Amino acid sequence: MSVKIRLARGGAKKRPYYRIVVTDSRMPRDGRFIEKIGHYNPMLPKDHENRISVDTEKAAEWIKKGAQPSDRVARFLKDAGVYEWTHGNNPKKGEPGEKAKERAAERAEKEEAKKAAEAEAAAAPAEEAPAEEAAEEASE
Repeated sequence: MSVKIRLARGGAKKRPYYRIVVTDSRMPRDGRFIEKIGHYNPMLPKDHENRISVDTEKAAEWIKKGAQPSDRVARFLKDAGVYEWTHGNNPKKGEPGEKAKERAAERAEKEEAKKAAEAEAAAAPAEEAPAEEAAEEASE
């Protein structure tokens, strides 16, 4: 049995209140749990003493038994000094997909072609200008 330490939502609509519970990972979010070890009230200010309350002894016991905290609960336990949490690193997450890479390559080709056309257009009038001046001088 895989045991998790996670949040179970309670409270009214748009007024969340969470219990920190130890539960079987196969149970639904707000379903049956083994033990309640704390609570979290996100409606309170961050510096309020009752915003987060965790029984650190019970949490440490469950972690020793192999319970895995969810990411949010792991942050709470890190602040309480019970668990060593590190931020996840997924460098491929921000990388664009294949279609986006193709679109970017097409866009770059179009920009290069546009710059080349502008360079040709800028060079062509510069060559014609002396010829026009010569024609004007000849007519005088």
